[in-house]
Amino acid sequence: MMTTETWPPLPLEEWQETLHTLHMWTQIAGKVKLRLSPFLNEWWQVALHLTARGLTTATIPSPSGVFQIDFDFIDHHLYVRTSDGDVKAVPLAARSVAGFYEELMGALRSLGIGVEINTTPDEVEERIPFEQDEQHASYDLEYVGRWWQIILRTSRVLETYRSTFVGKSSPIHFWWGGFDLSETRFSGKPATRPSGAGRMMRISEDQENFSVGFWAGSTKLGGPAFYSYMYPEPPGVRSASISPAAARFGENLGEFNLAYDDVRLAADPEAMILEFFRSSYETCASLAKWDRSRLEQPVPKLSRHSWSAST
Repeated sequence: MMTTETWPPLPLEEWQETLHTLHMWTQIAGKVKLRLSPFLNEWWQVALHLTARGLTTATIPSPSGVFQIDFDFIDHHLYVRTSDGDVKAVPLAARSVAGFYEELMGALRSLGIGVEINTTPDEVEERIPFEQDEQHASYDLEYVGRWWQIILRTSRVLETYRSTFVGKSSPIHFWWGGFDLSETRFSGKPATRPSGAGRMMRISEDQENFSVGFWAGSTKLGGPAFYSYMYPEPPGVRSASISPAAARFGENLGEFNLAYDDVRLAADPEAMILEFFRSSYETCASLAKWDRSRLEQPVPKLSRHSWSAST
């Protein structure tokens, strides 16, 4: 069901029911990972990661070894695989969040993995507990395929973008709370935690950082877009100019945004995204007086002999 367009249209109004349903499904898998995985700085242990076929929790400790939960957006199944060689499959098809939750938790129990999670969704307005959510039950294969193709191609840009940064830098994360693909770099300096923030934000925003990524959008905040922001917000950033010209600073969000529709219609979408990430970073890092000479370096030129013992 993959579209032939490299950067396909993704109008929010056409797939918002599927988007919300899939969002809740990824939250269920993510909360299993949160419950069983040891803590890693900035909550990095809870994020999902991209594969060639979808998203994965990567390995999670279990009584007999490890297991992982994989969303496969090519054959549209969720797989639970264990280090013992056992596999359970759950079809990704139109079904309620409650039905998906029951089947996934049952699959885990059948593999000897007993886990209880907080079933209240995070970072959404409608916080219907998973086991009670019969309202959201859509799964449009065409639009899931489009969204998947977009984040897969975005991840290639993110890999290029992060290659010049030698300070602390996150892997490319898929955050199931906000349903966004993200990469974050750090200055190495502590930051004052956000006033009145919850536990997650107090831990994740304890250092100066700059994040970029892609999110699929919401009815409240608008359609799909690429974003970038720095925490703490540097002085002067709201009046700063960045490139490309289509990028805007969203006063209500406190971040730069570049609409996906502007990108997909550009002559070179990947170059436009990379320009946005780099320009917004350079602007914010300069305003915040990051020590860029220490944090950045050119990518070395590599030949096919680069890994030989004699070079």
